[in-house]
Amino acid sequence: MTGATPRRRRPKTSLADYVVKFPAGEAIYREGEIGTEMYAIRSGEVEIGRALAEEGRPPALLRRGDFFGETSLLEEAPRDEMARARTDVVLVRINGTTLEGMLKANAEIAVRIMRKLSRRTRQEEGARPQGTRRAPAEEPARQSGGPRRRVPRAAAPPAFELVTPDGSKRFPIHEGDTIIGRADPGTASSADVDLSELDPQRSVSRRHARLYRIGEAEYLMEEIGVVNGTFVNNVKLATGVPVAVRHGDLVGFGLVILTFWKPS
Repeated sequence: MTGATPRRRRPKTSLADYVVKFPAGEAIYREGEIGTEMYAIRSGEVEIGRALAEEGRPPALLRRGDFFGETSLLEEAPRDEMARARTDVVLVRINGTTLEGMLKANAEIAVRIMRKLSRRTRQEEGARPQGTRRAPAEEPARQSGGPRRRVPRAAAPPAFELVTPDGSKRFPIHEGDTIIGRADPGTASSADVDLSELDPQRSVSRRHARLYRIGEAEYLMEEIGVVNGTFVNNVKLATGVPVAVRHGDLVGFGLVILTFWKPS
């Protein structure tokens, strides 16, 4: 009896197969290039901006857990911005086929991309100035009888903080979309606010909740897939439903309880 021909197994792929590295200062892609890939940041910082940027529009700074380049990949259009490694960076490179498989396996990825595109549109519409705005890092200063010089501004204080009940630990948070969770060295994503040291029971998810601003108010929203709950003043949040938070509110992430602190 002739044995059946064994099936060939497809070679397994791992995250390492898609990892690429760029040294500080190197361009990841340039404005006008055809975009066939997007990237997720495992470590380091990436600058995103236009090559001929308007005065007052400094490049956006992305960090670990952020992704970029998805617009050109989804629309099959040239890059409308350039991306450059601000520091040495380690990235996960994702092409169309890989992205399709990721979306089928995990709908949360699609939700994150849609949220990012929605926020980007809202920010661009809200940031259109009536006149040219200057870069926030610098401002002009006049000297009588001399040329105009530029004086660096002091670093902006945090917009608000998350504080432990005894006040021994403070997590400063600046303006912008902020992910709260715990570190996971084995994945390409991580949290902006890492609660690992406060959570020996590992009750906090890797990407547990999101803090962001709408108008003049801050909102907390639980991410998809959270097991142990997110709470505001002991009231459990529904996944994906933003809830406004105010100075002094108690916010819970699994078993970790913090105070939302926003000085007036």
